[in-house]
This record gives sequence, C-alpha cells and structure tokens, in this order.
Amino acid sequence: MTKTLGKRTYNLNNPPTVAATAAVVGQKEGEGPLGRYFDSISYDSYFGEKTWEKAESAMLRQCFLTCCDKKNISPDEIQAIFSGDLLNQCVGSAFALKDFNVPYFGLYGACSTMGESLALAAMAIDGGFCDTVCAVTSSHFCSSERQYRFPLEYGGQRTPTSQWTVTGSGAAILCASGNGPYITHITPGIITDAGIKDANNMGSAMAPAAYSTLKAHFEDTGRSPEYYDTIFTGDLGILGHDAVVDLFERDGISLGKHYTDCGIMIFDLKKQDVHAGGSGCGCSASVFASYIMQGFERGLWSKILFAPTGALMSPTSTQQGESILGICHAISIESAK
Repeated sequence: MTKTLGKRTYNLNNPPTVAATAAVVGQKEGEGPLGRYFDSISYDSYFGEKTWEKAESAMLRQCFLTCCDKKNISPDEIQAIFSGDLLNQCVGSAFALKDFNVPYFGLYGACSTMGESLALAAMAIDGGFCDTVCAVTSSHFCSSERQYRFPLEYGGQRTPTSQWTVTGSGAAILCASGNGPYITHITPGIITDAGIKDANNMGSAMAPAAYSTLKAHFEDTGRSPEYYDTIFTGDLGILGHDAVVDLFERDGISLGKHYTDCGIMIFDLKKQDVHAGGSGCGCSASVFASYIMQGFERGLWSKILFAPTGALMSPTSTQQGESILGICHAISIESAK
C-alpha cells in the first residue's frame, strides 16, 4: 500500500512520537530571545576542548546525552542515530558519537539536516525497522567560519545580507509508541538552483527551495497554510523569509502572521550584530528542540509545519564559480494522529 500523497509527500501510517528533545547552545544564542528555552548554554566557546571542531563534537555529544537523560534511557537503547553537521565528511557528528556503539547514519543536508534526520528517523520507525531512534545535528560559528569563509583571525567584513552561523545543537528521540506529538507527514525537498552565487546571501538562494517544498506540501495534502498554527522555515533569515512570502503572494496565497523563520527567531536582530539573522545546522535544530517542541507542552499550538532549509555548497564549488543550490524538507507535527 502506497504511503505517498500526490507527488512528494509521505503519509506515515504509524506516526512516531517525538518523545524527548534537547538543545545546547553557545553564549550568543543564550543571550538571544529564546535563551530561557535551551537546556544548556555554554559560556566557553571551546566547550572545554582545544579546537573549534572538537568543541562542536563535544556540544553535539552533550546534546545527545541530555536528550537520552530527558527520555530516561541509556544511549545503548537507541537503535539508530541519524546525524550530520556542516564540517567536511560530517566529522563533528562522527567523533561525537563514535563511542556509543549505536548504528549510525551520517547525513549532510547543510542547514536542512535536522529536517532530513527527522524525516529518515520517522520513516525508519514507520517502516517497522526501529522502535527508538535519535535525530541530532549541530553547527559551530567558529568551525564554520574556518571552513567556509575565513578564519576568525582574518577579521573580514561581513556584508549586510550575511547570516550568523549558530553555535548550537538539537536532538530529538522518536519512539514507535507514545502520547505525541506525532510526525504525521513528510514532504522531502528537491534541489533548486536560483542562480545565486553570493555565499553571503544564502537566504535568497534557499528561499525558492522553501517555496517549492511548502507549495508541494499544500498541494499534496490538500491543506492550506491556515491548517497549521505556525509554519517554521529554517535559517532563511529576514531576506529569505520575505522572499518566500513574496513568492506565495504571487500565487495569491498569504502565509499569514503565523509564518516565521528560525533564523529570525534565535537572535534579536536589532540588538545582536547578526545582520540578516541566524543560519547553520544548529539554528533550526536548537529552535525546534527547545521553543517549538515546548510550544506543544505550553498549549501554544497543536499542529505545526517544520521546514528547515539548506544551502548545498562547499568551499570548492564556491571557488569554482558554481551557484548555491537549495533544499528544504517539511515535517508535519501534530498533537493527534
């Protein structure tokens, strides 16, 4: 029996429960408007390590263990981990999780990785392959700057369209049984190419991907934007957010006042010097694993659409003059099956 609605959306017959989440962030993120929702805030950007890359692994490991503690299970009870980050070959995740002896799927979806990991983790449960899995990802401002732009010591100027890579990690444990909220539908993204080559304008590069996936989700499910209490895209920042709004308005569709973006939410754009907003795997991951999921507990919403976006680029592709490809995966999460 097919589980596909329309062209791109998966309807899960056995929706998994989001049983526990955890979010660990750095100081700048902790000083932002969502600071009180995070499980841990580190005022040491090295997280007790000697390099930025080791710091990112330490942060992700802490986030994974915190999520296990909140679920009151040991790491070896996890049947599979779906994890990724922004570093080459996803070494941040690999070194963070190497000692747990749990089946590991390393993922790269750029800033959309939390959506990709949640999608694949939910499908593993819905398909009957696992009962308990974890989706986790991270990014670190300093390690990302060194890899994609310039080392911090260079002191390069940031353009007004640039975004600030979040130092943060988010984890979610999904279970085959539980009282919700449930992952009910998944609309995987397709690769889009808007022709934008400016690595300091990723929000505009990713906006068409968000538009494509959200439009497909609404068409496949027959739902309108008003079906959801809130729609969260990920890491588009203020420019990408506004571009998505404009694209839908051309179709005569209003996303309404309940559409927002994790890259706008995590920082105070007026008080914190982050230019166009937040970005990085850890941006949407930490917002999802804290404020968004706690919103179900607080009764703020019962149905949300989580749609993190990613810029599929590398230092090599940028140096060779390639455009920045976009991707967006949408996850429908509801209090009732």
